Amino acid sequence: MELEEGPISDLMALGLARYEARVYLALIRRDSYTAAEVSREADVPRQRVYDVLDALVRRRLATTHPGRVAKYSAVTPELAVARLMALQRESMDRLERVSEGLAGVLQPLWSDGRVHTDPLDYIEILRDPKAIAERFADIQRQAQRELLTFCKPPVVAPAENTEGIKAVRRLHRAGGTVRAIYLNDALDNPGTVEHVRRFAAAGEEARFAPALPLKLVIADASLVLCDMPDPVAGAGSTTTLFIEHPALAGCLRLAFQTVWEGAVPMPGPGSVS
Repeated sequence: MELEEGPISDLMALGLARYEARVYLALIRRDSYTAAEVSREADVPRQRVYDVLDALVRRRLATTHPGRVAKYSAVTPELAVARLMALQRESMDRLERVSEGLAGVLQPLWSDGRVHTDPLDYIEILRDPKAIAERFADIQRQAQRELLTFCKPPVVAPAENTEGIKAVRRLHRAGGTVRAIYLNDALDNPGTVEHVRRFAAAGEEARFAPALPLKLVIADASLVLCDMPDPVAGAGSTTTLFIEHPALAGCLRLAFQTVWEGAVPMPGPGSVS
């Protein structure tokens, strides 16, 4: 017999196991079944059906009729659902009591933990490219007044960088500052040039320099995202740091301004300066 998946899922949501739900739904189709019959009707393995029927009887969702061959009947659906709901309420009451006690035990530990801070908890170390891309998107979203960037390969953000475009437009409308310095080599890459033009249209000021010391993002002279190339492992091996430290951000902002003053706008028609 094909049993509908919807009622099976609903009974499971009320606390029954899948086999229990299947057997109960089979039992309500007829006045009574033997274990072998309900095993076939519910498509439950014969070696499991006895345990399932015993579980339904213990939950008072089925009754047994002794005889030469025992038979089983389902209680009415209305009564079965009411009993399952009562069991769920009892379970929730127990969980509420446990959670209240657990919160009381854990709260003092949490409060004590606020006193003991990591001296370097303002630094987050990132190595996974996906995590770096997510943090880059985060720092763009968090910027409220100013966003300064040294742009150099490798690029971790998606090519379209929709989060970056949104951030530039938002800051530009609010009267903020968005500045980016690219490598001169980027002018030979049509994709990068198109990227620069799209961001310029959104409100970013762009300049170009022959070299950049590292990849860097500074937001509001407070947040920093920067790559630290590994001097031993060589090219291609890098660690990204996310740092929330106004003093360091302020120093790096001065360095950015120095490079900005020596950088030049994109040459040719349609300059994005």
